[in-house]
Amino acid sequence: MMASKGLPPGPRDERGVLAARILSVARGCFSESGWAGTTIRSIARAADVDPSLIYHYFGSKEALLDACTTPPPEWLARIAATWAAPRDELGARLVAVTLQNWRAEDSGPTLRATLLIAAHEPGTRAKLRDLVANSLMGPASIGRDERERVTRSGLIASQLLGLGLMRYIWEVEPIASMSDDEVIAAVGPTIQRYIDDDIAPARKRTRRRAATTTKSAS
Repeated sequence: MMASKGLPPGPRDERGVLAARILSVARGCFSESGWAGTTIRSIARAADVDPSLIYHYFGSKEALLDACTTPPPEWLARIAATWAAPRDELGARLVAVTLQNWRAEDSGPTLRATLLIAAHEPGTRAKLRDLVANSLMGPASIGRDERERVTRSGLIASQLLGLGLMRYIWEVEPIASMSDDEVIAAVGPTIQRYIDDDIAPARKRTRRRAATTTKSAS
């Protein structure tokens, strides 16, 4: 049985249910109304709890926002494990784990909230930037040097984040209703190209070939 509004927190499992409900409601409020337009009282009303309960669980509005946009360890573990896959399977596997993370109950709501909130909240935007650099791109071991590794993994992250926006937030058709297999077949080769193929601008490649030809001639 759930605790009544304003009563002290109940048993541990009940507190977990209440905290999860508060987080779910808060993600929606922050996403729709932004930081300035969201108050602890408005979240409490929507979650049907006393405002003091939110302070009890999360301490402050800032800490609540942080909790709303912190990915679960399972999500980060799935990404790290995928980067360890055989190189020739990486493109398809990275797309597959992206789709899995957006659908998963432990990570989907956080992904949605983080991307929506980052559009108008500088702190969350900085957090997302660090998350992309350290967790999406960080485990990558591709490219001949660090600059190339960061470039290739950054291009991959841009494709996967864009896919998430199109399919799960904006719900743009036909991307939103394609099957997972169709998405993996369509996007996987593009991701694999960023892993394996030459991504230097055509002008540089031409210049490089010309320099090689000149050397051979002399």
